[in-house]
Amino acid sequence: MRRTRITVAATITAAALAAAGCTAKSDDSSKTDDSDGLGPIAITASDTACEVSDKEFAAGHMQFNVENKGSKVTEVYILFPDEKILTERENIGPGTKAAIHTEIEPGTYEIACKPGMKGDGIRQTIKVTGKAKAKTEDPVLVDAAALYRDYVQQQADMTLPLAEKFAKAVKDGDLEGAKKLYAPSRIGWERTEPVAESFGDIDPKVDVREDGLEDGQKWTGWHKLEKSLWHDKKITAEDKQLADQLVTDLKDWQKRVGGAKITATSMANGAKELLDEVATGKVTGEEERYSHTDLVDFQANVEGAFTSYGLLQKVAAKNDPALTAELDKQFKSLFTLLKKYGAGEKFVSYEKVGDTQRKELSDAVNALAEPLSNLAAAVVAK
Repeated sequence: MRRTRITVAATITAAALAAAGCTAKSDDSSKTDDSDGLGPIAITASDTACEVSDKEFAAGHMQFNVENKGSKVTEVYILFPDEKILTERENIGPGTKAAIHTEIEPGTYEIACKPGMKGDGIRQTIKVTGKAKAKTEDPVLVDAAALYRDYVQQQADMTLPLAEKFAKAVKDGDLEGAKKLYAPSRIGWERTEPVAESFGDIDPKVDVREDGLEDGQKWTGWHKLEKSLWHDKKITAEDKQLADQLVTDLKDWQKRVGGAKITATSMANGAKELLDEVATGKVTGEEERYSHTDLVDFQANVEGAFTSYGLLQKVAAKNDPALTAELDKQFKSLFTLLKKYGAGEKFVSYEKVGDTQRKELSDAVNALAEPLSNLAAAVVAK
């Protein structure tokens, strides 16, 4: 049967119709493990260490319980040998815990704890052995992953012509035209950013901010051009070259998304990652510090998270109806709040959003992020 393509319009309609629900569980780190091998792997992160309770275990579904005993916000990555990301969890505050669920195949991986969410992190090598336990996959989840892959490809295909128009305006020296095309060119990327980040090498080329550059890294991509357009108010010969490079890098992304590893757990984790992106970059105004188009990115991140959730909702509701009721409620609340500021690519400048309004947005994001962190556990529950 031909799968139905997912549209963002349908996503927002579903969000608008979501019914209010009851309170979700507050922490998934204590839930019963569903791993195929030994019990949950404990990761204890601090400002100077990344301790892993077991460094060799069987392939299959695995739960990692993370505890941040440091003084800095941290993030934890599970990386393939080539630095591609298997899964991650960002924004783990001091004294807090988080559970990460993933499907892991035989091989050697690295776990990286990044105190301050900077640099290569403190690393531990783990070995995954044997063969994943054969199990009957839920056909709803299989189809959900296939549909989500279609959605990611659709967003990449949509992004490229918009990026090409943006690049052309830059190369033509059309300052005002490039400004108008900048935010629309980023929407598809922002909706599916965790998949792009999973490749490891594309995100630093196209979406890094100046303060996120590693030592020796050349600044390229959207935000370098953003600074030229709004802060410097001029387009240089280098900017014109960078516009071409942006299109080249996005073509690479477009070709590679079809080969991304997508599972139900990666979709659930990705939804949470998108909310983390909102919390750490969009609400603060750091992401689009020159153009102040943060709310366009904000909306796109939430749309992407809701698309993942919508595809997983049926299974999650069967396993944890209280959780999905709360997620329906919080998604609806956040979409309603965003409508106060605009829609699509037409949002007010984030400069015009005062401290009180920003706090209201932040509170709404946090109210959604907390239950969303439990989605992966609900999806894999037996």
